[in-house]
Formats: sequence, C-alpha cells, structure tokens
Amino acid sequence: MDNIIEKIRKENLLGRSGSMFPVCLKWESVKNSDQKERYVICNASEGEVETFKDYYILKNHKEDVIEGINLAIKEMEAKRGYIYLNASYFDEFGKELQEFCGEKIKVIKKRGGYIGGEETSVIEAIEGNVPEPRIKPPFPSQVGLWGLPTLVNNVETLYCVAKINKGEYEGERFFSIFGDAPNKGVFVFPKDISVRELLEKTNNIPSFDYFVQVGGGGGGDIMLPSEIDCTINSLGSVIIYNKEIDKYQLMKKWANFFLEGNCDKCTPCREGLYRIMEMIEEEDFDEIEKMFFVMQKTSLCPLGVVAVKPFKTLLEKIIYKENENKN
Repeated sequence: MDNIIEKIRKENLLGRSGSMFPVCLKWESVKNSDQKERYVICNASEGEVETFKDYYILKNHKEDVIEGINLAIKEMEAKRGYIYLNASYFDEFGKELQEFCGEKIKVIKKRGGYIGGEETSVIEAIEGNVPEPRIKPPFPSQVGLWGLPTLVNNVETLYCVAKINKGEYEGERFFSIFGDAPNKGVFVFPKDISVRELLEKTNNIPSFDYFVQVGGGGGGDIMLPSEIDCTINSLGSVIIYNKEIDKYQLMKKWANFFLEGNCDKCTPCREGLYRIMEMIEEEDFDEIEKMFFVMQKTSLCPLGVVAVKPFKTLLEKIIYKENENKN
C-alpha cells in the first residue's frame, strides 16, 4: 500500500494539536481541490502554558517531522512547506532547523500571542498580515495561504505521518507532564492510556492532595483524582497542582495569559476576559456563568470556548465547594 493517505486512514490518526480531527480527511480535502497551487504548514507555535511536547519532538526527532512535511508536500503536490515556529524555539534552534530543512521548507518565527497559533492566524502571519483568526468556513484546506488550499498540521501529527509511512507507528502519543509533578517531562505512551496510568507509570502520582489540568496549562479542564481513569481526548498535556495552591492566583494567571494572548478582535473575548478578571479580584462569581455562556456561543474563534474551560471546571469542582464548607 503506497498511498500515504490510505495508510493514515488505516491507523485512524487524529490531529495532535488537540483538535482530534481525522488527519486523512484534512489531507484528502487539500489533495482533491481543483486548485493547482497548494501549500503545507507545520504548526509549531505551541503556546499552551507548561506544554512542551512539540519542543521535545523538534529537538529530538526533527528528521521525522521534516520527513512528514516532505511526504505532505509530495502528496499534495504543494509549491512549498512552512514551519511556523514558536518565537523562543526559533531563537534557540531556528537557524539550525532551517539548514536541516533545505530549500523546499521555510522556517518562520511566530508572531503574536497565544491566538497567533490558531491555524488561520498562522496563515495570516505567514502572509505578512496581523496574526488574527479568520472566520471559518471557508477552512484552510480550501482557502488558506493566499486564498489557496493549505494543509495545516501539528508537529506531532507530521511526526506520526512519517512513522506510519515507515511502518513504525504503534499508536503512541507524546504527553507533557508539568506543574507540581514529582517527575516532570515529556513521555511516550499508547494513545489510549488513562490519565491515572500515565501518572503511575511516570512516577507522577503526588504524595500530597492534588488536582490536574488536562489538555493544556491554559485551556485544559480541571480534573479531580477520582476522575482521571479516562483517556486524553485533547492536547497531550497534564499539569499537576497541589490542592493547597492559591486558586485565585491560579485563575489570575489564566486570565492574564488569555488577556495577553488573545487578538482583541472580537468583543466576547476582549471584554469577557477583562470582566472575568474583575470577578476573580472581587471574588464575586454571581454573573460569571452568563459570561461563560456569551463567550462560548459568540466568540469569533475557538479561544472563547477554550478560555472558559479552566475557570468553569475549577469553580464547579473545587472553589464553590470550598466556599460552601467555609460557610
């Protein structure tokens, strides 16, 4: 079986940026376009707090990532490939990576904050525009760079494509484990491992009372120890927190992260995040559910949905209950 798309389909590879979208469908959409000019982007913007799996992959497995990009370029009959690289990673090893890539792939330094890593923001940045999200649809697979079909895949996704092509893929994923973890790092395990198994096998079950954030240190959900017998169906990231942490300071950290990282283009995120910060400072959450609803339903891009998750789950699972016990 020489067709790489069929190989990807057989392995049921899902996007590793956190989207979990079937990779074969995205590849097919670009390849089947009637446009003759196409592009490929490896999204290495990695902006989630305390999440470093793409950094680890590029530092240790860049050959496989580049092979994955070249496979995509060949399959899409693309004009060029790009690696859109986190700014600090670019400063550290961008020049070395570019030399390794050759002429067909260009490494570009990320601009903008957290939302600068959203796929349409990446496209705007490569075009030389302000890195702000576009309204979807149309999707990049049909209208991407310079209005042409563009395949946008995460670093780990393209690494997996290379492994699949060589017959070396065994359904593994990379997982970042950070925060108050006893044994921080990036680890490789089967994709269907539970959070509990992941922590046990990496010697990361804390000796103190804890909770975890799954799916990224910014937009991930808060989970209690009783809830971690589940697989990770989002970004491969687990942040461990000591339950004695100042939870209001933690929420301020998230709010600052999103305030600094969003594009300010749409009112729900711009004003909603500012109001959430006010509520945290006042420790008054009477109206916060309304704010969550507005952000989730009316934001221009997925940031409004993602940004709500950590606040909502921390409040419902821990803070409200702690406040009830105090009263």
